[in-house]
Amino acid sequence: MSRKDALLLRMLIFVPMCLILSRLDVNPLLVFIMAGLAIIPLAAWIANFTEAIATRIGPTFGGLLNATFGNATEMIVSVVALQAGLIEVVKASLIGSIMANLLLGLGFALFLGGLHVPKQPFRLNAENLGTVARVNASLLNLVVVFLLAPTAIEITSITLYLETTNGFSYIASGLMLICYILMLLFSMKTHSYLYGLDEDAEPESYGSEARGLYKLKLHIGLLLATTIVLLFVSEVLVSSLEEAIATTGVTELFTGVILIPMFGAAVEIITCGICGAKNKVELASSVAIGSSLQIAMFVTPILVFAGLIMGKPMNLDFDNFTVLGLGIAVLMTNSVKTDRRANWLEGILLLITYAMLAAAFFLHPSLAS
Repeated sequence: MSRKDALLLRMLIFVPMCLILSRLDVNPLLVFIMAGLAIIPLAAWIANFTEAIATRIGPTFGGLLNATFGNATEMIVSVVALQAGLIEVVKASLIGSIMANLLLGLGFALFLGGLHVPKQPFRLNAENLGTVARVNASLLNLVVVFLLAPTAIEITSITLYLETTNGFSYIASGLMLICYILMLLFSMKTHSYLYGLDEDAEPESYGSEARGLYKLKLHIGLLLATTIVLLFVSEVLVSSLEEAIATTGVTELFTGVILIPMFGAAVEIITCGICGAKNKVELASSVAIGSSLQIAMFVTPILVFAGLIMGKPMNLDFDNFTVLGLGIAVLMTNSVKTDRRANWLEGILLLITYAMLAAAFFLHPSLAS
């Protein structure tokens, strides 16, 4: 067992702790922190079980599974918060998760990798890498355009009705889901060679067929069980959220953009840092950008339609300053990717950018409690 897995096993102690504390008359801030720490190992095990299942069912279905469950943590926490009516916090946490992946995840990868190697080469074929980088940059820019559109409509309209914003959000969400499906088709089928995927690869074999089937069923069961536990922990996190905000005096904006993503995106950030330290910057980039695109183009539209079904309408009219922060994160991410090489200074630039945005969100009076 690796040190990482051993640490994750030890962190599972936070699961019963947060569930017990939620039943007691204790400081809600403590309950919120315990629940947040409990989410980290659960998110990691969901990712591990998903990956284990994906290796057994082949690259195509495995890729679809990863695309669906890759950000299950953010999805579950957001659905629970949406049901509780914390719509603005959900919006802020979605943007915050993207920013954390791009700036913290990739920033740590470039910094840790650059400490060991003066120039950290991306080891994929240069031509393929350039194509993938351009596609990712275009997709990130598209996300910013989609999220800026409601703000542009609001600013340029003399009178704007909520129904108009909601109607546009449903159309834009549908278009983003279509774009996400096309992105999967591009990366896993028509241009899989750019991503180093073998279209003809067979599902990974583990001993006898019966043994492989047993392990597949086991991992499916563990994935479902972990997801159910995460649902209960998410309810504790959300139920303690409002009281914790009142206790600390911070705004909902800062809580959503900075605090909640620290728990939800912790696995991706740690993974990126480990990849960078092992001289696998291209893998860290794939994790950071892939997770960000999945949140923006899959999780967010799904939540818009989920809110419609649950009677908790959520639209794409995000806080203006939040969208500006996302635009800065995308701009900085695309800027450090242009030379196809990484160094520790570029990592520091991304980390400092995140620190600057965190300070700005902390001081910003929007959505104050």
